Amino acid sequence: MATAPLHTLNDSHTLPAIGFGTYPLTDDQAGEAVAGALADGYRLIDTAVNYRNETGVGAGLARSGVPRDAWLVTTKLPGRDHGHDETLASFAGSRERLGVDRVDLYLIHWPLPRVDKYVASWRAMIELREAGLVRSIGVSNFTPEHLLRLERETGVMPAVNQIEMHPLLPQEELRAFHAEHGIVTQSWSPLGRGSDLLADPVIGSIAAAHGVSPAQVVLRWHIQLGAVPIPKSGNAERRRQNADVFGFALDEDELAAVADRPHRRIGGDPDEQEEF
Repeated sequence: MATAPLHTLNDSHTLPAIGFGTYPLTDDQAGEAVAGALADGYRLIDTAVNYRNETGVGAGLARSGVPRDAWLVTTKLPGRDHGHDETLASFAGSRERLGVDRVDLYLIHWPLPRVDKYVASWRAMIELREAGLVRSIGVSNFTPEHLLRLERETGVMPAVNQIEMHPLLPQEELRAFHAEHGIVTQSWSPLGRGSDLLADPVIGSIAAAHGVSPAQVVLRWHIQLGAVPIPKSGNAERRRQNADVFGFALDEDELAAVADRPHRRIGGDPDEQEEF
C-alpha cells in the first residue's frame, strides 16, 4: 500500500489519513489482524476498553516486528470510568493490557451528558498528556456543545473527534465545526456497517469506472473530505484493499453522488447514548 498522508493535529503531532479498526474482534482475532495490518502498511490501530480486545491488540503490536516509533495506537475511556481519578485508573489498565509505554491517542468514548463527568475525565487526560503517558488526547461522539464546554472549562480543545460518519451520515455541519476549531475528524463505521451501502448501484458504477471496489470508493470519499476512516476487516485481502485508496481520486460529481441519498444514523445519538 502507498504510504498514507498525515494530518497535523492542533497539538502539532500527526495522524495517518487512514487507520485500522478492531471492533468487534476478540483478543485472538485482534492479535492476528493487528499484526497483519501493520505488515500491510497500516500505521494507526484503533481499539477501546469496551471492545474487550486491548490485550489482543497489544499482542499484535508486539509481535508485528514494526518498530514502536512507526505506529500509533488509540484506545478509549468507557463510560463507567468517567471522573478524574477513575480516568487515571482506567488508563493505567489500558496501558498495561496494551503493553505500551504510552498511548498515542486517548479518547473519551461517549460524552454521557446525563452523568456529567466528561469534563473531569478531560482534566485527567490533560494531566496524562502533560506527564508524557499520552501523546494526543481527543474524544468520540461529542457534539459542538460538548466540545466548546471542554475548551471553556479547561482551555484545551480536543485534537480529534471520532464520530459516526459514512455516506448515510456525512456530518457536514459537525465537520465544518471541526475545521473551524482545528479538530481532526475520524470516522467510525466508515462503510456503513449493517447497511446495504456497498451494494448501491451508484457507488458500484463509480467503482467500476476506477477499477476499484465499492468499499475503496467510500473510503476515498472520506479521505477527500479530510476525514480519517478506520475500517475493520478480519479478511486479509479486504484489509489490504481498504488501505489501497491513494492511487485514484473522485471528481466533484462522484463525491456528491456517493452521499446523494437519505441520511440516517446507524449508531446512537451522542446526546442520549449511555455506554458504560
